[in-house]
Amino acid sequence: MRAMQAQSAPLGRITDLEGWVAALTQPSALMELASLLLCIGLAWTLVWLLRRSLGASDKRSIWFGQRLVDGVLFPLLLLCLAYAARALVARWLPLAVFQIAVPVLVSLLVIRVGVKVLQAAFTETPLVRLLEHTISWLAWGAVVLWVSGLLPIMLEELDQIHWKVGGASMSVRTLIEGTLTAGAVLLFTLWISAAIEARLLRSATGGELSLRKALSNATRVVLMFVGLLLALSAVGVDLTALSVLGGAIGVGVGFGLQKLAANYVSGFVILAERSMRIGDNVKVDGFEGSITQINARYTVVRSVTGRESIVPNEMLITQRIENLSLVDSNVWQSTQVSVAYESDVEQVRSLLLQCALDQPRVLRDPAPAVMLANFGADGLEFVVGYWIADPQAGTLGLKSAINVAILQALRANHIDIPFPQRVVHTRAS
Repeated sequence: MRAMQAQSAPLGRITDLEGWVAALTQPSALMELASLLLCIGLAWTLVWLLRRSLGASDKRSIWFGQRLVDGVLFPLLLLCLAYAARALVARWLPLAVFQIAVPVLVSLLVIRVGVKVLQAAFTETPLVRLLEHTISWLAWGAVVLWVSGLLPIMLEELDQIHWKVGGASMSVRTLIEGTLTAGAVLLFTLWISAAIEARLLRSATGGELSLRKALSNATRVVLMFVGLLLALSAVGVDLTALSVLGGAIGVGVGFGLQKLAANYVSGFVILAERSMRIGDNVKVDGFEGSITQINARYTVVRSVTGRESIVPNEMLITQRIENLSLVDSNVWQSTQVSVAYESDVEQVRSLLLQCALDQPRVLRDPAPAVMLANFGADGLEFVVGYWIADPQAGTLGLKSAINVAILQALRANHIDIPFPQRVVHTRAS
């Protein structure tokens, strides 16, 4: 009889407060707690060894997180170990602590997966934080209902509230379960897309970065589309009914959303053909700067002054764009100066060339050049041209330094910079 009671005790659920108090004050509860603490220590050790062996130091890692306990791997291993310990303990002792611990660990795993996936897939925004809090409240609420024994009763009552949608019958319970399944499917697809994007963009530069960015964007769109279809199927929506909706969306894209569709298509074309890459210096509609982002709909161009321009991708395809870094990153600059007609041309050229070469940012290959550009009304006009390889470091400061050096060199060698001379004729009234 005692053996039968011992075997049937773990199967019984505690549904009232007095039963919980009585079960948790038994000496067997201490042994359960010791087993749970052993599982926690073992899970922490395994995660620490895995992180050390793999060299995972990324703070945004979904598996490990910033600390060992705030990733997904720790609650997952702890849940598996707790299930194994529960099966062993249930052979000899009645369960009390594990009836609370297992639902709590499931809830913790759900929260960790939801939070880490949202943080990896999206930037930190108020909407993302709201979703994180919503997942946490739903998970902990489900734990309270499960431990108290109210969850099966609530599900049975919600199953009684049903209605017909066309030929199918739906209830509040199926709607809630379908919504949770849809959320889980979308989180799973976001997880996969974030992992693929992180692996594709790791240690990628230049044109390879642009191509991998295109692949990651396409992968995310495909996975989100598949996840959306699976989520709708989980909710109970007949996917054959979406054919009419798909036709309506096609008409809408053809008439009202053609600009948006053109921008998305142009974004993938830019990334695929690599005519413009992240880091290139371009001039778009009079705005010059470096490309910092190439997204599906728009491209971000940042000037040396810190201003950023959001350029629709269609503009980069249909209009003339000056790419200053298509072949290489070298950029040509020039400055102009006038000297008096009686000046020694060769001496002026030598001084101007030396002023350009004195600047370490000026390239020696190709070398700077000094040209007598024009016979001006007030003097000889010289142009000093030079190449630089780091336009992102600023161009006005370098040009100013060369102009100051030219002014000092001309003054030191007594070479005049002529003032504009004008003859004004006055007529007597």
